[in-house]
Amino acid sequence: MIKEVDSDITQLMAQEAKDRFKNLSSISYDKGFYSGKNRDELQKIVEKVALPKRGKRSQKDKQIETSEDYAEAKQKHSAVESAINALDVHGLDKCPDHGIHGFSRYVALAIAARNIQRIGAILHKKKQRKLQLREQKEQSALQLYKQRKKAA
Repeated sequence: MIKEVDSDITQLMAQEAKDRFKNLSSISYDKGFYSGKNRDELQKIVEKVALPKRGKRSQKDKQIETSEDYAEAKQKHSAVESAINALDVHGLDKCPDHGIHGFSRYVALAIAARNIQRIGAILHKKKQRKLQLREQKEQSALQLYKQRKKAA
């Protein structure tokens, strides 16, 4: 996929994703991936396709882009954009390495760094939850102790 235009690889990406994830039912792309042929071919691969048209939209295009299926697929696209933004924030915005091999290595390391950061956030959240539960138990035990002391 090196030195290829987005709109040329759209169908290949969708087919590979469908082969890998059999229950894939929707797919969403940016405007750069649009072509009439791509939209038609993608609809053969997955049920719901969100592929916004570049430039002026016809009445039919407006109708497609306001449908429930389109909106649902487009909402999921926001989550993907968020993940891409997280990679940018964690160093993938500029690549100091040269050549395709350096770029590939840099991308792999940035993704690994983001995954490590996510794992750390998940572990931190679990630890915080355990501390909250322990604190709640201590509060309950203290209240019970005070009630028994008062009754005695």
